[in-house]
Amino acid sequence: MIEARHLRVLRAVARTGSFSAASRELGCTQPAVSQQMKALEKAVGLPLVARSGRGVQLSEAGEVLLKHAAGILAGLSAAEQEVAAIAGLRAGRVRLVSFPTASSTLVPPAVARLRDAHPGVRVSLVEAEPPESLAMLRGGECEIALAFRYPDQAASPLPAEPAAALAAGPAHSTSRADRAAAVLAAAETAAAGDWADLVARPLLADPLVGLLPVDHPLAGRGEGHPVELSELAEEQWIAGCPQCRGHLVELCAGAGFAPRIDFATDDYPAVVGLVAAGLGVAVLPSLALTAVRHDAVAAVPVHAAFGGPAVREVVALTLPDLAEVPAVALMLDRLAMVAAGR
Repeated sequence: MIEARHLRVLRAVARTGSFSAASRELGCTQPAVSQQMKALEKAVGLPLVARSGRGVQLSEAGEVLLKHAAGILAGLSAAEQEVAAIAGLRAGRVRLVSFPTASSTLVPPAVARLRDAHPGVRVSLVEAEPPESLAMLRGGECEIALAFRYPDQAASPLPAEPAAALAAGPAHSTSRADRAAAVLAAAETAAAGDWADLVARPLLADPLVGLLPVDHPLAGRGEGHPVELSELAEEQWIAGCPQCRGHLVELCAGAGFAPRIDFATDDYPAVVGLVAAGLGVAVLPSLALTAVRHDAVAAVPVHAAFGGPAVREVVALTLPDLAEVPAVALMLDRLAMVAAGR
């Protein structure tokens, strides 16, 4: 008989690549992991792993079983949550995965409101950017993932190679135009329906804001006279995460140029520091500016080539089985309330 604990061990072995690493992740001994895997192999009647150097890799049968394990474990998690909810939310858990700006702005007040009303519900948080956060949700490692996408990208995550090429900077052997084209091609061919299997709770539309050195000629622009991206075509750029980097390239391509990206960092204070030092310009989400000091730079509204403000869509995602669990539904409600108040 295949047991849920066996599937959790299989998932950990597949993710970490060895029994010893899996044991550390699961908080148990290596012999215990080995015994669980042997029990699972006996249950299915086939070998599930094969030695590979110092680690292990899944066999064909192991890959098939792993593919189904995520859905099975998610269903079990939903069942556990619903049983706990019978006690009127005096127990239960919600595991959140969030990208950093939402972790510092939306999550704290939402969790505080939930705890005030239901102190017995345990809420935990880890940080991850999409698409990693979506993989964690689908893998049964959380109940809710806070994520973002750009409407014109349809949530298409950028593959690592084009994003890395884009971030390589002007010293890379390929031209900026070639790197930009590679990223655009990757975004165009990525799966458009990346959230189709999930329940999405829209939270807010997060406008993108241009960051300029305070002495920049365009630093005084206001809401009535936003900066067009084409006006920044000759600037050096500071870019963020791979998905944000890809969207920046798309926006700039729509404005008729390929940005010269000299710096790439996921750290928003670093972006602000680089802009303040006069080393380039950047585009950041408005949500990020509420979580970092930016008085040393000029924040200006920006418009994309189509004439409207550039925005990203921030949502809370969960699995269909989990959406009906009261603690999860309540957490989604609290997140929506906080977002509506911004």
